[in-house]
Amino acid sequence: MKLISFAVPCYNSSEYMTKCIESILPGGDDIEILIVDDGSTDRTAQIADAYEEKYPGICRAIHQENGGHGEAVNTGLKNATGLYYKVVDSDDWLDYDAYMDVLRTLKRLVAEGTPVDMLLTNYVYEKVYTGHQRRMVYRYLFPENTLCGWEDMKHNIKGFTILMHSVIYRTEMLRECGLKLPKHTFYVDNLFVYEPLPYVKTIYYLDVDFYRYFIGRAGQSVAEQTMIKRIDQQLRVNYRMVDAIDLWSIEEEHLRKYMLGYLEMITVVSTSIGYLSKTQENLDKIQKLWDYIKEKDARTYHELRFGLFGGAMRLPGRVGRGISLRLYHISQKFMGFN
Repeated sequence: MKLISFAVPCYNSSEYMTKCIESILPGGDDIEILIVDDGSTDRTAQIADAYEEKYPGICRAIHQENGGHGEAVNTGLKNATGLYYKVVDSDDWLDYDAYMDVLRTLKRLVAEGTPVDMLLTNYVYEKVYTGHQRRMVYRYLFPENTLCGWEDMKHNIKGFTILMHSVIYRTEMLRECGLKLPKHTFYVDNLFVYEPLPYVKTIYYLDVDFYRYFIGRAGQSVAEQTMIKRIDQQLRVNYRMVDAIDLWSIEEEHLRKYMLGYLEMITVVSTSIGYLSKTQENLDKIQKLWDYIKEKDARTYHELRFGLFGGAMRLPGRVGRGISLRLYHISQKFMGFN
């Protein structure tokens, strides 16, 4: 069995996927790279096939009709043979030294008979066009270099969230939780790091800067104007998060609070996008979302509505929306995204 299956979702990625794949190859025979060509119309398919031919037993080219990023992640998980599963987007890359630390750590944990459900590492926002970086670390949330559980969280800080870039899951745990991401929908990475969490019992945080997250490409899904155009997809993810889990059935308090905080953050993002669009249609959609949450679960609504960020987002009137957007842009600068 391979140690890690890396899924690389690719859609018209021919200009940059080589850098991504080359950064994963140093794992050698311990890993497999599942290059998922999601119905590309450029040279992505040929590049994927060339890697499979050059690195048999390590690289596998998988071709499918276009289903979006989530379906590519689903396909990778379906085909994974590794003990662990990691998604690396085709315009991102891995740091070599941190990579070697990850492999050594996972091998050791497996040898000791304690394979964890989730390995966390840091990631770095790489703003290539401006030359700026922003490191995102988890030492404030979890103890370093030790096997732990949710009950061992050091702090529960809103805004410091587990993202797809920072997580490596045990493959069978992902399958056991029944995760299946929706087709043709952006922002499904939020579901990837939300729905499986109640199934995660053991955690290991390795304080290394493993994942390099490219920011700044025109049309990137996290670009503000792109998010406004795709507000319906953001809302689709937000509604699914509301419906996915009865948070009040989670007995472990740290996990419940973390997931409530994450749901609050995603709902704040949805609300901010609606405000940024400045259209009545989108403002009505945001109001409908909040009404839905209130009707579905009054306790969850109260936590979101009067939380640190949610309360600021729901200030009344045009002046309130203006204050909300200032807070949103401050958080953008602090967190380093967009």
